[in-house]
Amino acid sequence: MIEPSLSVLLAVTATFFGAGLVKGVTGMGLPTVAMGVLGALVSPLAAASLLIVPSLVTNLWQLLDGPAFGRLVRRLWPMMAAICAGTVLGAKLLAGGDAGATTTALGVALVVYAAFTLFARQLHMPEHAERWLSPLIGGTTGIVTGGTGVFVIPAVPYLQALGLPRDHLVQALGLSFTVSTVALALGLGAHGALAPEALVLSLLALAPALAGMRAGQWLRNRISPAAFRRLFLAFLLLLGTEMALRPLL
Repeated sequence: MIEPSLSVLLAVTATFFGAGLVKGVTGMGLPTVAMGVLGALVSPLAAASLLIVPSLVTNLWQLLDGPAFGRLVRRLWPMMAAICAGTVLGAKLLAGGDAGATTTALGVALVVYAAFTLFARQLHMPEHAERWLSPLIGGTTGIVTGGTGVFVIPAVPYLQALGLPRDHLVQALGLSFTVSTVALALGLGAHGALAPEALVLSLLALAPALAGMRAGQWLRNRISPAAFRRLFLAFLLLLGTEMALRPLL
């Protein structure tokens, strides 16, 4: 799946440092950046395998560093259960080995996320709709996660629409991303697509990811996070467009 050459190690190190930097500045984006950049260099299956350890550790840290863990689990468990089920089912696409199809799907997911975040208005979700909408959003997020390795659509816009306080929203995103990461690992493993060498490289990628996060946290107080976020989303939009159109070029 992945040849652990010096060039691959350098690419993985640089990618996860950059992905950690984005997460340090904006509070999210590590798996999305890692999938986008690595998915342009290797197969999306290989990229998804590489992000498991850094994504799990950084998002678990984000999940546990907050004031409302129990309250959020009780409120969002139907969504989390549906994410798990959808991801395990959707992972069949990533594990199937059709690199062209999964690269296109990954590109489309990046374009949808970047365009929606850049141009759409903030949504507001009535509380009475959560009972039926949370499992639907969770299942859809799971299918997208399993098929592309991208955790954010439609989970992030949905969680943002719930009107949670900022600290609770950050923790809810950490919960969603942590569950998605574990479910993706289980889904790839269930389909026999989680290679040992990829897990070793994933473990090695943790150090540059954490270093990037620390650098991003330092940088956050010295630049405009909003401007940085727009630049990051514009980059994802261009990258996703190229990946989606690659089979036609």
